[in-house]
Amino acid sequence: MIRIQKLSKNYGSKQVLCNIDFTFETGKCYGIVGDNGAGKSTLFNCISCMEDFEGSIQSDYKLLKNEIAYLQAEPFFFSKMTGREYLQLVCNAKKIKNIDLDVKNIFDLPLDEYVEYYSTGMKKKLAINSVIIQGTEVYILDEPFNGLDIQSSMVISEVIHYLKSQGKTILISSHIFSTLTESCDEIILLSNARFDEVYTSVDFHLLETKLRSKTRESVLKRLTK
Repeated sequence: MIRIQKLSKNYGSKQVLCNIDFTFETGKCYGIVGDNGAGKSTLFNCISCMEDFEGSIQSDYKLLKNEIAYLQAEPFFFSKMTGREYLQLVCNAKKIKNIDLDVKNIFDLPLDEYVEYYSTGMKKKLAINSVIIQGTEVYILDEPFNGLDIQSSMVISEVIHYLKSQGKTILISSHIFSTLTESCDEIILLSNARFDEVYTSVDFHLLETKLRSKTRESVLKRLTK
């Protein structure tokens, strides 16, 4: 369980998150949707203890940040480092021992090649692999499907279902709505710095209709000017 109370975050005079209250229950998968710049990544950074914030975040874990595996939207990679070295670096940081990286290479990446020569999609797959091998209780995935082909997206969906079956808590942001409806127990609309609405699986179609209507209205407004 992760309980957020009165979470707020400002960048100068701009308020990105405002008095957010919510409890993420253990073993559930949550989707976070919102416009670009709505604060999804900032929320994830705060939960992952990567940014200061106002309010409080409590959990059932002794030290929450040690139980989080976080896929950032734009992962950083060192130059002149192979995929294998990158994964080993993550293992060392998390004190993971006796792991066969070739067996855990779910995307069949060329681990002995330099990451700087990987395509954008391959880099995203490597970052996802590094998150999965950590074996934590909480997984935060910021745009995990971006830049991936259909087959790789299917692999991610299967991984998410497996993690749910293992009782893990998962938070996902994605601009591909169908990837959330297939995996999530609840989807939260982040708008105007707040959790605007929370939708359960039986009401996902209502959220999709709302988002489509908003998009259509915005496009038509611009086209008819």
